[in-house]
Amino acid sequence: MLTRVLTAAILIPAVIALVWWGPAELVAAGAAGIALLALAEFFNLGEHMGLRAFRKWAMACAAGMFYAQYSLGMVERRALAGGAFLIRGQPIGTVTIEAVLLIFLFGAAEIALATRRPLHEVLPAISVSAAGLAFVALPFSYVVRINEIEHDGRALLLFAMALMWAGDTFAYFIGRYLGRLPMAPALSPKKTWEGALANMAGSLLVGMFFARWMHAEAWTWLVIAALANVAGQMGDLLKSAYKRGAGVKDSGSLLPGHGGVLDRIDSLILAAPTVWAAYQLLIAR
Repeated sequence: MLTRVLTAAILIPAVIALVWWGPAELVAAGAAGIALLALAEFFNLGEHMGLRAFRKWAMACAAGMFYAQYSLGMVERRALAGGAFLIRGQPIGTVTIEAVLLIFLFGAAEIALATRRPLHEVLPAISVSAAGLAFVALPFSYVVRINEIEHDGRALLLFAMALMWAGDTFAYFIGRYLGRLPMAPALSPKKTWEGALANMAGSLLVGMFFARWMHAEAWTWLVIAALANVAGQMGDLLKSAYKRGAGVKDSGSLLPGHGGVLDRIDSLILAAPTVWAAYQLLIAR
C-alpha cells in the first residue's frame, strides 16, 4: 500500500502539471509515449498466448494516430446557416484517423505477404496488431482531442482523469473492506458490486465538483461522469480479461505498486472517448 501511494503521489502531480501548463504538443507527445508503453505491454500479453504482433509497424501506426488526433484538434470548425461549416487553422500535414487505419491495413498486408514467419502465425499476428490499435491506441488517443477542445479542453481532460482516480480509490477501499457480492469472479475475483457502486459514487462526486468549478449545469456533468465511469469499469474488466487469458498478475512492472502502464490507464482507455463524445453531444452543441 505504501509503495502504491508513493507512486501515485509522484505521478499524479506531474500529470496534472503537464495537462494544466504544458503546451498541446507536449501533452500529445506524452500521451503517445504512455500509449506506446501500454501497447508494448499489450503485445507482451499476446505473446503469452502465442500471438506475436507486428510490433514495430503497429507501434508506428499508433504514434500516427496521436499525430492525427493532434492535427485534427488544431482545426477550428464553425457551423454556419444552411448546414455549412467554416474551417480555419488547418495545419499543413493534417492526417485523419481513417488515413492512419488505411496505412496500417495496407502495411500489415504487405508485411504478412513478405514475412518469413510460418503461415499459421500470420493471421494471429495481424489480429493482435489490429487489436492493439483498436483497444489501446485509438481510444486512448482521445485524451489528445479532449485537451485541444477550445476553452474547456484542459479542464475536461483533468475531469476525465479525476473521474478514474476518484472512482478507483473509492472502489479499492470500499470493495476491500465492505465488498461481499462478487461482480465478475471469472475475470477479477476481488471486484465486488459494492466496489463498483463506490466507484460510481466517486466519479459522481467529481462531476459535482467540476460542475461548480466550471459554473455549468450539474446534470450534464453528472451524466458525463456516469457514462465515463461505466466505460472506465468496462475497460478495467477488459484488461483483467487480457491478463487472465495470458495467465499473469500484472501487465508489467514499470510502476511500483500499480503494475504496468496498461494497469494504470485501463479505465481511462475507454473513458476518454466517452468523455469526448458525451461533451460534444451534451455541451459543445
